[in-house]
Amino acid sequence: MYFPDAIQAVAKHSAAGNLKHNPGQPLHWAKEKSKDQADCIARHLIDIGPNWDGVDPETESLHAQALAWRALALLQTVLDRQKEKNGNDKK
Repeated sequence: MYFPDAIQAVAKHSAAGNLKHNPGQPLHWAKEKSKDQADCIARHLIDIGPNWDGVDPETESLHAQALAWRALALLQTVLDRQKEKNGNDKK
């Protein structure tokens, strides 16, 4: 049970992002709309603020939530690429 509140916060950010980028659609990651993970991680690190409580006005999520989501998206992308490289399509 690592980071239960953080995981819940990332899930809430996922829902907010889905409303922003995929209005009216079921919750899903539209990967084609989300390819700049490292750039967004850097932006959220800058925008997080000196007290780490900065809020992204577009989603009303903490920048820390958005940063965590982007870090997970980056990791998933790297793992997917490794699977493709190794010929393993299991997820």
